[in-house]
Amino acid sequence: MITREQIHELAQFEDRGTCALSYYFQPTTPRNKAHKEEAILTKDLVREALRQLENKSNGGKHKYDSARADLDRIMRLSQELRGNGAHAKAVFACSAQGFWREYDLPAQLSGTQLSVDRHFHLKPLAQLLSALPSLGIVLLDRHRARLFELRLGELNEPMDFFHPLTRRGRSDGFRGYDAGHPERHVADEARQHFKSVAEYLKDVVEKAIFEKWILGCQDIHWSQFELQLHPYVAQKLLGRFTAEVAHVSREEIRSHAEKIFADVQERRCREAVREAINQARHNNRGVTGLRRVLHSIELGEVQTLLVGQNYRAQAVECSGCGHLDAHIVSFCPVCGRETREVVDVGEAILPWVIRHNIELFYVKDDPEFDKVGNIAALLRYRSEQNNNNVRSIADVPPNPSVSRRAGLVGRYRGLASG
Repeated sequence: MITREQIHELAQFEDRGTCALSYYFQPTTPRNKAHKEEAILTKDLVREALRQLENKSNGGKHKYDSARADLDRIMRLSQELRGNGAHAKAVFACSAQGFWREYDLPAQLSGTQLSVDRHFHLKPLAQLLSALPSLGIVLLDRHRARLFELRLGELNEPMDFFHPLTRRGRSDGFRGYDAGHPERHVADEARQHFKSVAEYLKDVVEKAIFEKWILGCQDIHWSQFELQLHPYVAQKLLGRFTAEVAHVSREEIRSHAEKIFADVQERRCREAVREAINQARHNNRGVTGLRRVLHSIELGEVQTLLVGQNYRAQAVECSGCGHLDAHIVSFCPVCGRETREVVDVGEAILPWVIRHNIELFYVKDDPEFDKVGNIAALLRYRSEQNNNNVRSIADVPPNPSVSRRAGLVGRYRGLASG
C-alpha cells in the first residue's frame, strides 16, 4: 500500500516532455471465462494515448519512444492483472527519467484509466484516500488494550497491551482492618494500565504515526480512561463505539471505524462549505470561484480547499514558472512565457495541494456550493498583496507550521469527501 512519503514523491514529479504516465486498473467481474474485457479496455486506452502523443510530439521522436516503452510495459502488466479481483493497481511511470512505481490499492476506483501528461494524474488516488483514511483504533478494557491501524481499507494490529490484574478474593482482613484495600489495589492497577496506554497514544500521535484515532470500549472504562488522556491526544479522538476487547471481530472494528470517520468528515465538510461561503461574502477568510481560489493558492493563503466531486474547468498553465490562470491567455502575466491549456484545473492544482499539506474536501450534492462555482477555499489569512505580487505555485514555500509527516486523515489530514 502507498505511503505518505510516496504520495509526496508523486506530487513533486514533473516531466516537461509530457511523458508522465498514470495508469489505474480497476478489476471487474468478467462476463466470460476468457477474461478479455480488461485487456481490451487497456489496449484501447494505450492506443488513444499513443494517438495523443503523436499529435503532441511535433517531431520529438525521443519523447514518443520513451512514452511508447512505458505503454508497452503497461500492456504486458495488464495481461497479468486479468481476473485479479482482490486489489486495484496504480502505476506511475516515466522511462525518460527512469521512473516506475507500482502500488496495490483497494478495488474501489471509479474505473480503469490511463493518462500521459507533465504531472501524474492523482485525482483517483486522492478520492480513494478520502474514502479510506489512515486511522488509529484502540480497543480497551481494565487490563487489556489492542491497537489497530486502518489504512486504505486494511486493518492491521501492530500492538497489543496486556496487564493482568491481580487475582484477589474479597476480604476485610483481620478484624476488618484491611477492608477495601484489595479493591483499591485493583483500581490502582487499572488506573496504571489506562495511564500507560494513554502515554503510548501520546507518543504515536506526536510522531504522526497516525493523526486521528477512534476508541472502542465500554462506557464505564471510558470515564476512567478519559482522565488519563493528554489534552492534545483527546482533541485527535474522532469518536468511540461500544465493544468488548476479547470478542469484537475485525469486520466489526472496521465497520464501526469507517462509519465514525465518514460521519465526522461529512459534518466537517458541510461546516467548511458554509464557513467558506460566509467568509467570502464578508470579504474575510474565504474565497469562492476559480479565479479567486487560484490567486489565493499562489499567495500561499489557503488552509482548506473545497472542490466539487465532479468539478472540471479549463485554465492555462505557464510553461516556464507554472503559474495557473483562469483566463485563457496565450502568454503568462507573471513571466511572459507561453502558456498551455489545462483541461482539468482541479487535477492541475492537486500536486501543489499535496506538497503543501492543504486540507482538501471533495464536495458532492450541495446546491449552495454549486451556486458559487463548485470551488472555494478557507484561508489562513487574507494577504494585502495585489496582483502584481503574484508568485508562481512553484515558488510558494511549504507551510512551516505543518509537518510534512502530517497524517493522511487530517491533512491527508485528509483528502476528504463530503
